[in-house]
Amino acid sequence: MKVFSWELSLHLLKHFRISRQFNQHCFVQGLPVVLRLHLIRRFKQEVVTQFSILQVGDSVSDITNSMPTPTKSAAGTKSLFYGWLIVATAVVTFGISVGIPYYNLPFFYDYFQKAYGWELKQITLGFPVAALLTLWVGPLLIPRISPRKLIVAGTGLTALAFFGFSAMTGSLPLYFALYFLYTVGYIFSGPIPHQILVSHWFQKKRGRAMGIVYVGVGLFGALGSYFVKIMTDRYGFQTALMAVGGLMFITWPLALFLLKDKPGEIGQYPDGLSFAPADVKLPPQSFVRLLRSKTFWLLLLGSICSIGSIGSINMHMKFVFRDAGFSDQKVLNATWATASALILFSSIAGRLSIGYFADVFSKKRVMTATYFIVAATIPLLLAVSPARPSMVYVFAVIFGFSMGADYMLIPLMAAEQFGVNTLARAMAVILPINTIGQTWCPYFVSAIREQRQNYVAPMMVVFGIAMLGALAITMMPRQSPLLEREEEPSTAQAPGD
Repeated sequence: MKVFSWELSLHLLKHFRISRQFNQHCFVQGLPVVLRLHLIRRFKQEVVTQFSILQVGDSVSDITNSMPTPTKSAAGTKSLFYGWLIVATAVVTFGISVGIPYYNLPFFYDYFQKAYGWELKQITLGFPVAALLTLWVGPLLIPRISPRKLIVAGTGLTALAFFGFSAMTGSLPLYFALYFLYTVGYIFSGPIPHQILVSHWFQKKRGRAMGIVYVGVGLFGALGSYFVKIMTDRYGFQTALMAVGGLMFITWPLALFLLKDKPGEIGQYPDGLSFAPADVKLPPQSFVRLLRSKTFWLLLLGSICSIGSIGSINMHMKFVFRDAGFSDQKVLNATWATASALILFSSIAGRLSIGYFADVFSKKRVMTATYFIVAATIPLLLAVSPARPSMVYVFAVIFGFSMGADYMLIPLMAAEQFGVNTLARAMAVILPINTIGQTWCPYFVSAIREQRQNYVAPMMVVFGIAMLGALAITMMPRQSPLLEREEEPSTAQAPGD
C-alpha cells in the first residue's frame, strides 16, 4: 500500500479543486482513516469539507485518468448543468409529438363518421388493431436505438400518417394501415424516449423534471384543440389533418441539435452532481428477470387498467356529450374544445404538483391516490348535460389533474423499482401493453354503447376497471426486491456513499 503524504494531498487537492468545494467523491488508495475524515482545513483560503473515499486507485495518475473531466467554459469555470435545457427542449418535442396528434385525433371521429359512413365501433377499432400489430416494436427496437433518433423517426411516421388521414376516401383497410403507421410513430417519439432522457439526466429531481416535460403534452394538446377546431371551421377537416402532420417536423432540429441522450456525453452527471448516483452503476436487468417479477406484473396491471380508463374517457367524451343532449354540431364542438382545453391545462398542474410530491413522498402512495381520483371522475363525466353546464368544468379540472399525473407516474415508479438502466426495457414492454388497454378498452366501450344505447353501463364498466388498477398499485412494495439484490454488492464496496 502506498504512503500518502501531505505533499501528495495538496497536489491532489490542487489538481481536482472545482469551484468552492473539493470533489466529494475522489478515489484514492492508501489514504489513512484519519485523513479520510479531515484531509485539509485550508488551501488557498478555501474551506474543504465532507471529503470521503469511495473507491481505490493505484496512483494520482490513475485518479486523473478515471475521473471524468467536467465541461468548462472559456473562462475556466464549471459550465451550467445541461439537464434543464434537455427538459426545456423535451417540453416542445414531447408536446408536439404526442400532445397535438394523440389528444386531438378523436376530434375528427365524427367527421369520419359523417363523411365516410363508418360506424362508431369501426372508427375506434383503428387504434386497438394497430396496438396489437405493433406490440413487438417496443421490446425489439426501443432498447437498441438512441432516444433522439427515436423522436426524429417517430415524428416522421406520425406526419406521414396524418397526411394519409387527410387524403382518405373511405377505405377502412387504408384507415387501419394509417393507424398502424401512426402507432409506430407514437411508440418511437412518444413517452418512452422522453422518459429515458429525463431519467438519465435526473435522479433526485427526476419527478419534478418529468413533471415539467409532461407539461408540454398538456400545453400543446390544449393549444392543439383550438388549432384543429379553427382549421376545421375555416378549411375543412382534411386540411386540418394535413396541418397537424406538418407540425411534426418542428421537432427535428430540436432533437438533432439540442437533445443529448446521457449527461456523460458532455462530461456531466445527473442533477449536475460531481459524481454518478448509485442507480447509474447498476447493470440493466434482462427481459426474463423482469417478467418473473411480481412487482413488474402489478405495475403492468395497475397501469393498463388506469390508462385504459383514461383512454376510454378521452376517446368517448365527445360522444358522451352528444348523448347527454349537446345535439347541435357547433355547440358540441365548442363544449368538447372547452373540456379538452381545461383537461389539458389542468393536467399541467397535476404533473407539476405530483412530480414534486413523487420526489418528496412515497411514489407508491402518490400513485395510489392518483389512480383512485381517476376512478372518481367517471361519474362526474356522466353528470355533464346542457342543464348542468357547470359540470363540464368540474369534471374537466379534476380529470385533467389526475390524468396528467397518471401517465407520468408510471416511468417514475418503473425507474425506482427496476433502476434507470432497466427503464428502457421495462417501458418497452409496459407502454405497448398499456396502449392495448388504452385502445381496446374504448373499443369495448363502443360495443357496449351500441348494445345499451346509452353510456351509463359502459362508463360503470370503466369505473370498475379504474378501481382494479388502483388496487393493484396498493399491492406493490415500496422498492422492488430485484433492485435491492442488485444494490447489496454496491453498498458493500462503497460504505461511505
